[in-house]
Amino acid sequence: MTAVSHRVLGLDPGSRKVGYAVLERLDRGRFRYLECGTILAPPKDPVEHRLLELAVGLREVISELAPTEAALEDVFSHRNARSALVLGQARGATLLVLAEAGLAVTSYPPATVKKTVCGNGRAAKEQVQQMVASLTGLHSAPAEDAADALAVAICHCLHADTPAPLARLGPVTGGQR
Repeated sequence: MTAVSHRVLGLDPGSRKVGYAVLERLDRGRFRYLECGTILAPPKDPVEHRLLELAVGLREVISELAPTEAALEDVFSHRNARSALVLGQARGATLLVLAEAGLAVTSYPPATVKKTVCGNGRAAKEQVQQMVASLTGLHSAPAEDAADALAVAICHCLHADTPAPLARLGPVTGGQR
């Protein structure tokens, strides 16, 4: 029997919903699926209220599933500056919650996630959904945001043992006022 070494929380942060997935990372690049889903915020609420709602939901996921590390997709550039700003705020709120929980965070470029999971860095969303379902043994493809989070978690499980992880951020230990 193989011992569990780490529990990975994969995240796809957004300003209206956050996709999440939790895998147990076993030895030799193997993993076991635990859960995936989407945390939703009321879409008509002001952005600060949505971010608070999403942060509360993420804290509940962390409390319930007890991940030991987290992974998320790097921000990709948007054509719309306002959308990019709001996505950056959502990512910042997500990083804050992860730092509060003391989780080490690793970020992966979107093309790396897609190439790792699908073999193609430009794979379509539907292909990612089907591949994560296949790789985790799910009977049907998860919702888009949950599938993206699951793809990030799988990517991390397969890349985490490399000598130089991509953009690793350590837990916050305190600060000055």
